[in-house]
Amino acid sequence: MQQDVRPESMKRIETKELADAFIAEQIDLIKKQVGDKKVLLALSGGVDSSVVAALLIKAIGKNLVCVHVNHGLLRKGEPEQVIKVFKEQMNANLIYVDAVDRFLDKLAGVDDPETKRKIIGKEFIDVFAEEAKKIDGIAFLAQGTIYPDILESHGIKAHHNVGGLPEDLNFELVEPVKLLFKDEVRVVGKALGLPDEMVFRQPFPGPGLGVRCVGAITRDRLEAVRESDAILREEFAKCGLASKVWQFFTVVPDMKSVGIKDGKRAVEWAVVLRAVNTKDAMTATVEQIPYDILFKIRDRILAEVKGVNRVLFDITPKPTGTIEWE
Repeated sequence: MQQDVRPESMKRIETKELADAFIAEQIDLIKKQVGDKKVLLALSGGVDSSVVAALLIKAIGKNLVCVHVNHGLLRKGEPEQVIKVFKEQMNANLIYVDAVDRFLDKLAGVDDPETKRKIIGKEFIDVFAEEAKKIDGIAFLAQGTIYPDILESHGIKAHHNVGGLPEDLNFELVEPVKLLFKDEVRVVGKALGLPDEMVFRQPFPGPGLGVRCVGAITRDRLEAVRESDAILREEFAKCGLASKVWQFFTVVPDMKSVGIKDGKRAVEWAVVLRAVNTKDAMTATVEQIPYDILFKIRDRILAEVKGVNRVLFDITPKPTGTIEWE
């Protein structure tokens, strides 16, 4: 459990009753802060931004403008889930931006991990700023900042925030979950009626699948990451590992090996499976996956994912390896 060093008067949110009380309190505070003005939110579909969106929808309804940017580096089905949950079920004022080509064109040929991150971050801010300038009456910017972000980086949430917005977009911040730890945010999310697959979503890097398509990102290899990741998640859910393993995903490095498909020589990609457990992400151990489950995942990936002829299992702990590959 993380050390709680917040004000003594604040109780940890561990039950629905406490979550309901927190929600009621925040709705009142949001209404007092915002009034009848509009609030802008970059809605990634992650736990924190989704909970903030649901809270603000309850507080100010259509005066919340959510912008969901699809940069092509999200997991399979995630953009569709954001639209279904927020636009169709919650009737949110949601702007969907298909920026896939824009991002992937900028990333073409770039193999340095840090340069990739910078391109993705800058392009996201540019796209978000362009959308913000199209909307009249925005006075506030909502962010999914949570308490560890404040402790670790003085309030800057690197993978969801848009702190690099141009100076002419000088919004006042709305941060309703900034005093909550991640587990508390999940309890609030459940109380708000968000689906489990969104509330209990695994940690996901800011650059998304861009750091799991190791090296220069190509569309075919990116699709191999997305499809193999979906298979891994489906099979872990079926066998009960999804709730047991802290983080699991696939990686497709920029390398090919010779194999045989349909009786012919095939030079194709390798998919690497990663499944780790950790308490604080500073160290991590590898989950021991039964061979029958590994073989089922292997068989599905080889049969269903185009351009792949090998499946590997990464058994490296942290240290020496990091959790992600880039």
